[in-house]
Amino acid sequence: MNKFAIIADASCDLGEKLKKEYDVITVNGHVTLPDKTEQSEFLNWNKTNREQFYKDLSKNPDGYTTAPPNVDEFARVFEECVKNGQDVLAITISGAISGAFDFATQAKKQVLQSYPGAKIILIDSLRFSIAHGLLVILAAKLRENGHSAEEAAAYIEENKNRVHQCGWLDDLSFVAKKGRLTHSKAFFGKLAGIKPIGEFDYNGLTTVIGKVKGAKKAYAVLLDYIEKTIENPSEQTIFIAQTNRLVPAEKYRDMIIERFKPKNVIIVDVYPFCGVNVGPGLMAAYYVGKPISKGLETEKALVQKLIDAQ
Repeated sequence: MNKFAIIADASCDLGEKLKKEYDVITVNGHVTLPDKTEQSEFLNWNKTNREQFYKDLSKNPDGYTTAPPNVDEFARVFEECVKNGQDVLAITISGAISGAFDFATQAKKQVLQSYPGAKIILIDSLRFSIAHGLLVILAAKLRENGHSAEEAAAYIEENKNRVHQCGWLDDLSFVAKKGRLTHSKAFFGKLAGIKPIGEFDYNGLTTVIGKVKGAKKAYAVLLDYIEKTIENPSEQTIFIAQTNRLVPAEKYRDMIIERFKPKNVIIVDVYPFCGVNVGPGLMAAYYVGKPISKGLETEKALVQKLIDAQ
């Protein structure tokens, strides 16, 4: 059977270890630094470290910009796989917040002109960061179990709206400015002592579905929310993404392990390509659960009920 290639752009936040473990190819994005130099994003900290990057970003948030892989960059990776006789399944960051899916679509057309028999399947993940990465991993697991690229793609398309985000972001300024937060005017900036609880909407944007006073109560609400929305936790690997919030992320991990006993809980960094747009202060879990409702009416009502119960 053709062992198809799985390709993701750099927004997936799958570090080198996870990329190797799941045999995933990434197409590097681009980060422009305050000195106007550009670096290709390799999902590691070779050029800096997490603490220093987020410290510098806090001081100069407008000094950093990002750009997705361009058409030619996608095309080169697609063509290399096709030359090796592989089908291609490419999963990109949400098209609602990036041009990556459109560029990948143009790259596919370009490659098919030279290789008309090639099979290249594209998926808009409607997610970013490790939520995007989680979908990539699910596809890799299906491949490992013998499924074809078409079967894996069908599963991801059917289930991508089941990937939840459950956590908080200390400072919403970054995601609001970069267009990754809905209804941003109501929640802009830092709110002293308040933990805004975020969830994905249908377009993969983060929406604040509740506000909790204090970390202790916020952890309790998060765990209750996971309990009400997750499916088969004992069969899952849950990811926790953090942007220089390792200590609270570790506390959250231990709470999740104790309560839900999943297969594994992995804390991952948010690397510069996504970090520029998320900013410091993110601490959130990502898992597969019930389908997210249109408009998040169900999720908002659930969080408010959980808050009121505290």
